[in-house]
Amino acid sequence: MTAAQFTWTIRVYYEDTDTGGIVFYANYLKFFERARTEWLRAAGVEQQQLAQAHGVMFVVRSTAVDYHAPARLDDELTISVKVERLGRASVQFFQEAWRATPAGPQLLSTGRIKVGCVDTNTLRPGAIPAQVLDRITGDAA
Repeated sequence: MTAAQFTWTIRVYYEDTDTGGIVFYANYLKFFERARTEWLRAAGVEQQQLAQAHGVMFVVRSTAVDYHAPARLDDELTISVKVERLGRASVQFFQEAWRATPAGPQLLSTGRIKVGCVDTNTLRPGAIPAQVLDRITGDAA
């Protein structure tokens, strides 16, 4: 699954926009987060179950986002998720937000998001459970 790119479609709602009807810049981080959650879900990993069964959770360590064009109210966006780097206790993602236009797809935003695996009690870094690694790399039986 790490080599493939996962996509998730999101609609822009009024609450996502500023007074000009343009998506507020910080909301791209929410869109990226939703797509990563659905990527995990598609791999068979539920966040609540991960915390309960393994005592770990994923937290965002760093973000870097570039904005190329604005999204607007009622746009339908396609958010992509691609694993750039998979470590023992972290995952670095490259994500994009696209909008379909009559002239073809338009890139709106790109982001690099690094996520760490931490113990739910101590919040200290911990290894990503082997079963989770198997699922997100496509090695699960």
